[in-house]
Amino acid sequence: MSLFFHIDLDAFYASVEKLDDPSLEGKPVVVGGSLGHRGVVSTCSYEARAFGVRSAMPIGEAMRLCPEAVFLPVRMERYIQLSKMVMAIYEDFTPNVIRVSIDEASLDMGGTERLWGPPAVAAAEIKRRVRNGTGLSISIGAASNRYVAKIASGLRKPDGLVIVEPGGEASFMQTLRLKDLWGAGPKTRARLESMGIDTIARLASLPPDALVSILGRAGGAFVLAAVKGEDPGIYGAEPKSRSISTETTFDIDVSDRETVESTLLAMSEELVARLYAEGGSSNCAVLKLRYDDFETVSIRETRAEPLLSSQGLYDAALSLLGRKWNGKALRLVGLGLAGLDGGGNGQESLFDDPYAKSARVERAVFEAGKKGLGKLTKARLVPRPPDAPGNGGPD
Repeated sequence: MSLFFHIDLDAFYASVEKLDDPSLEGKPVVVGGSLGHRGVVSTCSYEARAFGVRSAMPIGEAMRLCPEAVFLPVRMERYIQLSKMVMAIYEDFTPNVIRVSIDEASLDMGGTERLWGPPAVAAAEIKRRVRNGTGLSISIGAASNRYVAKIASGLRKPDGLVIVEPGGEASFMQTLRLKDLWGAGPKTRARLESMGIDTIARLASLPPDALVSILGRAGGAFVLAAVKGEDPGIYGAEPKSRSISTETTFDIDVSDRETVESTLLAMSEELVARLYAEGGSSNCAVLKLRYDDFETVSIRETRAEPLLSSQGLYDAALSLLGRKWNGKALRLVGLGLAGLDGGGNGQESLFDDPYAKSARVERAVFEAGKKGLGKLTKARLVPRPPDAPGNGGPD
């Protein structure tokens, strides 16, 4: 019988900062990078979310919404250290783990009941192992497919557990609010609500042809599968040993290029740091875009030299964005490195690479941070007040 766990680390970066600095407990914490005035929030604590702060929001807007928050720079080497510990725990329970991002994973738990017991018991044990091993909390959704498991994982955060019994996927989906339909952005919801469709149950009652006429072919197919409790195919099947990737689903559909570029910058920082941690190299960047009408496209670019610096990967991502983005509002952006060579770190080519200097600096910063030599952060990633010199005033 099919069984999938979708597991999220709760407010991961902010939770790590609170773990390392207990004086932050109970305070609104915002973690994010800043490229001039274009930085975006990477993660924020639940206290900050109460003020309306959210991931991928411009730092300047977050500061206006919650000026009393503690704003901290990204410490990627520390997050990767803890992420690897957590992922290793997951892999103790099943070898079939898709690492969706640094803080999110989808586990195929089919056939593990004899080892770990029924879903509730296995989930409780994973939670216990993560808490005892790292001090962090996770939220788990369990279902017969990855899509329903992902939705379930987000319903009772933090430290949540939601189990959807086999055969109950469609009825589970139809108890949810329209905004709980993962993959559907505000524009899609507004279009449906303008037609009197304000719940998933009402959406599910529409015939397939009506869904296609309202949402288009891609959107109709996606929603039809989702409301029936089926997996529309949200994750690729590329083996995890051959790629690393991360993705961001925006709370509000994004159409301005600056926010998309800032998001890609943060993703580039994360992926290259993960590459250093794993000692691999890759020549191939992959960009994934999901539009507000559910159309999902991807494009890849293979370069002559390994992508060993965040600036090099960021430039490749911008190149791909320019070639593939048609200007429509985006619901999701993903970035990955494919064709990983696990046998080395690409240093033999480093000095022929136009990004060699930045790669050497980044690697040194990462290694120093990994050894606990202070909170080393590149200047462009340190959040600054909106009125600081060089920020150009409030966004």
